[in-house]
Amino acid sequence: MTKTRLIANFILFQVGWFSCVLFGATSLHLAGTLIAGVIVLIHLRLAVNPVPELILVLYAISIGLLWDSALVSLGVLQYEHGMISAFMAPHWIIAMWALFATTINISLNWMKANWLLAVLMGAIGGPLSYYAGYKLGAVQIPDMTLGMIALAIGWAIFMPVLVWLARRYDGVTEPSAGQAGLAAA
Repeated sequence: MTKTRLIANFILFQVGWFSCVLFGATSLHLAGTLIAGVIVLIHLRLAVNPVPELILVLYAISIGLLWDSALVSLGVLQYEHGMISAFMAPHWIIAMWALFATTINISLNWMKANWLLAVLMGAIGGPLSYYAGYKLGAVQIPDMTLGMIALAIGWAIFMPVLVWLARRYDGVTEPSAGQAGLAAA
């Protein structure tokens, strides 16, 4: 993987994340989802094998939809804009899960080497991301302590799960000469 691809993946994720959060805090919430969707489509278009990448994205969407909707249903997180229903996460949060999936085999590929690192990064990075969204006005966290603990536990579980899925559904890594020969046989 080229350094340019790593940097582009990181930058596109940041553009998508900020678009979802900043637009998600307003009545223009659909704009963030559309921007994230375009970035995911670009990622799939550039993938060596887009099918495994699409499967990874769909798994991330499923996990995110269930997890974030559970947190909304329990009142741990509250959103003002983009709600599909009162008990579901907003569409722009689900788009962010799809967007996040595009980073696991590229700019976050280094986490595949160490499960403990994936757990720690999830436990720290997940809550920090939601806290940033809180500070930018996109999400309300009525009980900050409970919210951060719930997010840390969830992300400590889901990050290694997503890394495991990314190992299985890696459509961006070029096959080695040996793997290419096996595939041709």
